[in-house]
Amino acid sequence: MTEPTPIHLKPQTELAERVLLPGDPQRALAVAQEVLDSPRMFNHHRGLWGYTGRAGDGELLTVQATGMGGPSAAIVVQELIMLGSRSFIRIGTCGALDPALEIGQVVSAERALSDDGASAALGADGWVAPDAALTKALGDAGGGPTVGVVSTDLFYDRRPDVPAGWRERGAAVVEMEAAALFRLAQLHELAAACVLGVTDVLGADDDRRRIDQEALLELGIELGRIAAAALASVAAATR
Repeated sequence: MTEPTPIHLKPQTELAERVLLPGDPQRALAVAQEVLDSPRMFNHHRGLWGYTGRAGDGELLTVQATGMGGPSAAIVVQELIMLGSRSFIRIGTCGALDPALEIGQVVSAERALSDDGASAALGADGWVAPDAALTKALGDAGGGPTVGVVSTDLFYDRRPDVPAGWRERGAAVVEMEAAALFRLAQLHELAAACVLGVTDVLGADDDRRRIDQEALLELGIELGRIAAAALASVAAATR
């Protein structure tokens, strides 16, 4: 049986086995400019900007945007796997469910609760685990505390009882892609992890406090630095 050809990613340069996965294409560009030496555009098809260059350890690293939500992320990650990538770190944003978390804080995913359609369609049922070595490396690189993450389909969720239910099940933050990423990595026996920046604090009665744009840009770049350092650490340990 012939291996299917990716139809959403159109590689323009070499793809690395290691990939950082921001959702936002603009963040992909900013992170690539920060952590890669002479980045070259890997993909621009469908507005999913991606870049490849040499990271600080001298090895190739790709930064590839996934777009918003589990379905888009699942397509991008599946096609990256088809093209040869083998380890992934999502560098994204999240809303805080735990009132102890603050805007701008960095956390790493200890596990992801599947409350989205994409990870469920891939067979996730309940919690999905990331790669242990990558997750530890994120913590060592400044990835903050490890917390439970819930992945959902709706950014503007109007159901008032839902955040409390997520908290009761052990989720400290909410985002949209981690469960799908972890489940795909499980299915392909590959490594995936997730480091997030808190950009929203969700209060009662749909009250939401949001990070400002300048701080958001800086936070996204910091996530890229942390994730690149974690990948370099894991690579060095396996040489």
